Amino acid sequence: MKFKALKWLSAAPVAAALVISLAACGGGSSQPSGSPTDALAGSDQQTLDKYTTADVTPLDKIDKSKLGLVTDGTLRVGTLSDAPPNIFIDPSGKFTGYDNELLRAIGDKLGLKVEFASTDFSALLSQVANKQFDVGSSSISTTDARRKTVGFTNGYDFGYMAVVTKSDAKVTGFADLKEGVRIGVVQGTVQDDYVTNTLKLEPVRFPDYNTVYGNVKNGQIDAWVAPSQQASGQVKDGDGTKIAEKVVNTQNFTAYAVNKDNQPLLDALNAGLDAVIADGTWTKLTSQWYTDRPTAAEQTPQGWKPGSKTVQIPAK
Repeated sequence: MKFKALKWLSAAPVAAALVISLAACGGGSSQPSGSPTDALAGSDQQTLDKYTTADVTPLDKIDKSKLGLVTDGTLRVGTLSDAPPNIFIDPSGKFTGYDNELLRAIGDKLGLKVEFASTDFSALLSQVANKQFDVGSSSISTTDARRKTVGFTNGYDFGYMAVVTKSDAKVTGFADLKEGVRIGVVQGTVQDDYVTNTLKLEPVRFPDYNTVYGNVKNGQIDAWVAPSQQASGQVKDGDGTKIAEKVVNTQNFTAYAVNKDNQPLLDALNAGLDAVIADGTWTKLTSQWYTDRPTAAEQTPQGWKPGSKTVQIPAK
């Protein structure tokens, strides 16, 4: 497997962000639109910093009666069931994964119960905007286009993009994604936008990660452009598949989605996120769920850290 980690740029800010389709899951005709931005080109710190809060409200100042929750005392969370190691249902039927366990820890800091429900990614942000869910948890890249629909917490992670193929495939990485290659994506994702608007190719769109991966295994598509965490969770020994290449995507950090008019809930979640960073929970969960990122240096891109600008990741 080839691996690249692109350095963060310190030049002028990237002017445009990825544009994503927020339509509900349908027959696959929904396409991202707008000015193409290369998701793999990296980003400068200034661009991301403008979305990161200087500090947070102290936990003891959070008024839980003002959070505007669907059910008082409970965070109702929309998530996915099939995208390990981030968001999935384990054999016992529990919603788990890195993003969901981190959100549970945040809920504990706030004294809130966390209740998960499964949905398709293509519908998730509109469901958060319509207040069907209080929070969206799905390793969501925080593009400017998405910020028009929902609000986002401070960042807690960053992403890689990967190319998944059969073990004997002629496609060996991003450079081989060209006209004539059958490329699969999950509808409405950053990867959908990348293939459509940056590569100017027409992908085969699928509603979920299990389905697109199944089509790689059976040879119906030549490659899947995937979030690498989900690629790592799907590719198993003996499947006859591989992660051909993965590249760090520093265009946008990932965060939890909230109704953009619900500032009290955003403030509360940001406070809880800082608390779990400061007490070492974030570091512990990152090491636990991302076994390919065991050290602090591998857990964040150069120059970036999770949470507000003031919180510090504790030294081990």
